[in-house]
Amino acid sequence: MSAFNAQSIQWDARLIEKYNVQGPRYTSYPTAAQFHDISAAAASEHYRPQTTSLAPLSLYVHIPFCRHLCYYCGCNKVAAKSSTRGDDYLTWLEREMALMSHDFGQRPVTQLHLGGGTPTFLTVNQMRQLLDRLSIYFDWNPIDRPGEYSIELDPRETSADMLELLRQRGFNRLSFGIQDFNHQTQVAIHRVQPKSVVEPLVHQARHLAFESISFDLIYGLPYQTVSRVDATLDEVLDLGPDRISLYNYAHLPDRFVAQRRISSDSLPNADEKLRILQHCIIKLQDAGYVYIGMDHFARRDDTLVKALTDGSLQRNFQGYSTQAETDMLALGVSGISQIQGAFIQNHSQLDPYYNALKQGTLAVQRGYFLTRDDQMRRDIINQLACQGQIDLGSVAERYGLDPDRDFSREWQQLTDLEQDGLVQLNQHRVTVTALGRLLLRPILMVFDAYLSDQNRQRFSKVM
Repeated sequence: MSAFNAQSIQWDARLIEKYNVQGPRYTSYPTAAQFHDISAAAASEHYRPQTTSLAPLSLYVHIPFCRHLCYYCGCNKVAAKSSTRGDDYLTWLEREMALMSHDFGQRPVTQLHLGGGTPTFLTVNQMRQLLDRLSIYFDWNPIDRPGEYSIELDPRETSADMLELLRQRGFNRLSFGIQDFNHQTQVAIHRVQPKSVVEPLVHQARHLAFESISFDLIYGLPYQTVSRVDATLDEVLDLGPDRISLYNYAHLPDRFVAQRRISSDSLPNADEKLRILQHCIIKLQDAGYVYIGMDHFARRDDTLVKALTDGSLQRNFQGYSTQAETDMLALGVSGISQIQGAFIQNHSQLDPYYNALKQGTLAVQRGYFLTRDDQMRRDIINQLACQGQIDLGSVAERYGLDPDRDFSREWQQLTDLEQDGLVQLNQHRVTVTALGRLLLRPILMVFDAYLSDQNRQRFSKVM
């Protein structure tokens, strides 16, 4: 069972300021910062034993193209105007599917996510082609098999015909990139899409009986204030999404070229940014949304809330999930697969991705094979992130360790966190408190064997 519940969240401005440090989001452990170059042969060797497995599979497909460059975005994307770029990409994506199907084609797909970039950069016919190919090369039968089948949508690039196709082909979850409804903010981030653009799509999605609609929002964007974000929340709540992701904008112009078009002077200062976050949390909870953890909110009747309370919540590269015991196979440029103790990432640029597939090899660039210690720390981090508690004594017994000796460094750090009220310690059991839920990332960082003051600088602040 989970230590988390729908009410357990508190705000302490002093401690939030103290622990608002830079650190990973832990959609994986170890994080991508530890990935190194690996060969296609090494990836194939790891994939080969999966041929006989019939365990469920989660598929991720990355579509990198965007017609409009959003200045805030740090995702892997390619600016493109012509849909013909999609034709070329789908040709080589099918080649990758054919290669992957040898090892994974018989495993039942219970989760599919199309991300980007902008997946709806594809035309309706191109999307139909993509879905046809997925059904050919993988055991994906969404009409007959319950699961989570979702796609990220840019409202400016989504048509009524696209929504109808997605629903006909079994998609049941949509995620709309909203970010903010304030016009000045939208202009500053180069993403103008008023509520009038989003509302008809939401109404159509409800009419088509999509099971879940999610909105992505971002705080810390140019010209945001508490009052302006409050107005955006009013418009969001009027549309009534089932889930809301509220992300922290990390301004890193040295890493992301497009962010150089955003003036630092236009960003809310640190105090205002935290006031915006606090206001969002209070307002969303008052509106009936449950804080799942690390940016995620959901309505009380949502399956994420059920998974939160019954202890079945999971976490992967897409964030929180209800799908347990699945391997994740990623297709497309920059995609990261998570397969039985390994992370394997494709080339992040189109030309090397295409060239590898032209040669008949997997388009692999980087990855990481987990050690036994990595697997143990991954399990600890995931359980704390999803269930809010861990018995280090049981972990130590499972891995043949002495909890007092082998977790002595971590225990000392946990003791400091306990003094500030973020965790409760009882013998070898660690329980995240109501206050600790908002500061979950600093708690997880205790168990990160690779984190140092130097490499921490590559990550955003936790709030």
